Amino acid sequence: MRTELKPTRLDRVFSRLDREPERPAHIDVPVMTRHRVVLLASTLAFYVAIVWAIVITSWLVRLDWQIMFFRPYQQWQQIHAFLDYYVVLGQRGPTAVMVAAWLGWRSWRQHTLRPMLALGVSLLLLNITVGAAKIGMGRLGPHYATEVGSNEMWLGGDIFPSGHTANAVVTWGILAYLASTPRARRWLSALSAVISLGVGLTTVYLGTHWLSDVLLGWAAGLLIMLALPWFEPLIARAEAWLFSLRDTLRDRRAAPLPAPVPTAVGTAPLRQPGHEPAAVRETGIAARAAHAPIVPLHLSPGPHPTRSERAPVTPTGPRRPPHADRVAHNATSARPVAGG
Repeated sequence: MRTELKPTRLDRVFSRLDREPERPAHIDVPVMTRHRVVLLASTLAFYVAIVWAIVITSWLVRLDWQIMFFRPYQQWQQIHAFLDYYVVLGQRGPTAVMVAAWLGWRSWRQHTLRPMLALGVSLLLLNITVGAAKIGMGRLGPHYATEVGSNEMWLGGDIFPSGHTANAVVTWGILAYLASTPRARRWLSALSAVISLGVGLTTVYLGTHWLSDVLLGWAAGLLIMLALPWFEPLIARAEAWLFSLRDTLRDRRAAPLPAPVPTAVGTAPLRQPGHEPAAVRETGIAARAAHAPIVPLHLSPGPHPTRSERAPVTPTGPRRPPHADRVAHNATSARPVAGG
């Protein structure tokens, strides 16, 4: 009897995803339009212009130093406590967890893995592009500046562009990117813009970033969001592969056990050597003995004692101790004749 396998947690998740989607009936996937390409090119030109303005130590560097000497965190101390918590909206860990929870629920309701895969691709692009720029340009922050008026480039820092700002643009912008309706996309785009703008200015207020770091962080995050439609075919192939892998594993688990091979009528079942019944073995032994050739026995020359004269021998020697006065059974003993 075959017992049913208990479904695992992964099986229950995919079985829930197999149900009919509640909404929307059609998922609108953004495509790379001409308008988006123009925005991407303009943002890239702005990105390069900011980097060049810092490299040549232009007016933007002088503005960075003026804001740093102004010390906003001392000018408006009453909002310092609030902004310490608000800046968390730009940290990678907390924002990724919150957005992933929402997109996971969306995947559950809409029978698709695209929201989670799009979030993963966007965060991967963010880590690669922003991380490489930070390490490559190595700019020091305001708290670690070494020379007044210097651009602080290639000194081993990691703040240019601002990671908080770029992360806020991407993690909150992905909600607008995956919106189901045009109205929801507009509202979520405005919300993500306000959050990312506030996070960037908060880092300037706290003195952890230059203003130019924030400008480049906005551009870096926007470049990722504008280029994301180019990765939609990769996301679709990854989703199809995951579902096909799920189906393969499910079919393998649900496959019936192989049935036993039936034995043909009139055919004796095969038996392993040494497992025949006792009667069969005795019959075979007797048949082999009847047909075996008679081999003559060759005894060694010389007189041979009778069986009664041979002492039983054990592996350790004869069991009878030697006696000097013992004589053979067939020998006649000389008895004394009494004199008359």
